[in-house]
Amino acid sequence: MAPPVRYLVDTNVLLRLSRENDPEHGVVQRSVGNLVSEGAILCFSLQNVAEFWNVCTRPAHLNGYVLSKDETSRRVRAIEQTMTLLPDSEKVYEVWRTLVNDHDVRGVQVHDARLIALMRVYGVPCILTFNQGDFTRYGAERVVHPRQC
Repeated sequence: MAPPVRYLVDTNVLLRLSRENDPEHGVVQRSVGNLVSEGAILCFSLQNVAEFWNVCTRPAHLNGYVLSKDETSRRVRAIEQTMTLLPDSEKVYEVWRTLVNDHDVRGVQVHDARLIALMRVYGVPCILTFNQGDFTRYGAERVVHPRQC
């Protein structure tokens, strides 16, 4: 039997999964459910949780969810309890440095390169994201839109 496939779950998926009134909530819920039923292991990183916390606690006029610290913490706990944390390490930093130099990464794209670095260090072959174009430049990883699951 083949080992389970691991997916890094991008922040945009985590946010939609946590917000029932999001227009894409059902799509994300189905895709995550399908992956779990197939035996996939869903992963997250500190970066994902930091970005998640940022959006959840940000004011509405800045496209935030305006959630309290306690509600945000409850939602983060749900992520922690159902997904696997990929911790940062010196090796992640080294791979990230190589990626940003090799791919001429600039500006906010540094965050996507950091997720790819985590995936490479931990051998995670797939990322579940709504922003496929942000990750395809790196080539080796399978970039999966939630509608594909």
